[in-house]
Amino acid sequence: MKLRRVWGIILRQLYLYRRSLPRLLEVFYWPLVDLLLWGFVSLYLQRTSRDIPVFVVYFLGALILWDILFRAQQGISVSFLEDMWARNLINIFASPIRIHEYLSGLIVISILKVVIAFLVMSTLAWLFYSFYIFKLGLSLIPLVLNLMAMGWAVGIFTMALILRFGQEAEVLAWAVAFVFMPFSAVFYPVDTLPPFLQGVAAFIPSAHVFEGMRTLIDSGIFPAGHLMRATLLNIIFLGLSIMVFLRVYALSLRRGILPKIGE
Repeated sequence: MKLRRVWGIILRQLYLYRRSLPRLLEVFYWPLVDLLLWGFVSLYLQRTSRDIPVFVVYFLGALILWDILFRAQQGISVSFLEDMWARNLINIFASPIRIHEYLSGLIVISILKVVIAFLVMSTLAWLFYSFYIFKLGLSLIPLVLNLMAMGWAVGIFTMALILRFGQEAEVLAWAVAFVFMPFSAVFYPVDTLPPFLQGVAAFIPSAHVFEGMRTLIDSGIFPAGHLMRATLLNIIFLGLSIMVFLRVYALSLRRGILPKIGE
């Protein structure tokens, strides 16, 4: 791997945000809207019902962590779309840049987006609702890393779908992550789901992360079991998504799809 080539991919994406105010605002706009909406809803529920425990803590913690997964996925799939819209894919893959270098550059971009969105949401949650997510301590790190890993897996799989089906599949860049949301038990425990869906949730890494978050908030106990299962599932998810993408990429080269994508 040539770090200079990876830096080239990163720099190309950074120039897009540097020269486009709407793209830059998008990084801040949706985290702000989500935080205000769900924060005030949870405050209302907590104030109108004394039987609802720590609603603000659950909702805001879940919202910030879900945005990590979503931003990690968007950092990969939307960056890929940027190259597709600009008819730049053929230039990239005709250059000496290798596919793993391209993916590495997109992963770095997704990390930058996650860091920015996480800091914005954490700061606003502290200012508006006195919710300080860093009180979870070092236990927050494996939660974040597992959500980012799942976001990368979903993002790479989304890239494969777009590469296979073309520009008409670009809506999947915003839709695929939300397919996992009901089974991830973001705002409610897994046992709220019907028994069949609980079985599905057992194979979703993010479900174990959010269950671990609630265990951590309730008892302060490190959720080692949930995080171990999430890590193993993420390894499988990432491996499968990369295999699917490489297979679709090879197929697109054989069939001459790559020069036509985006038309």
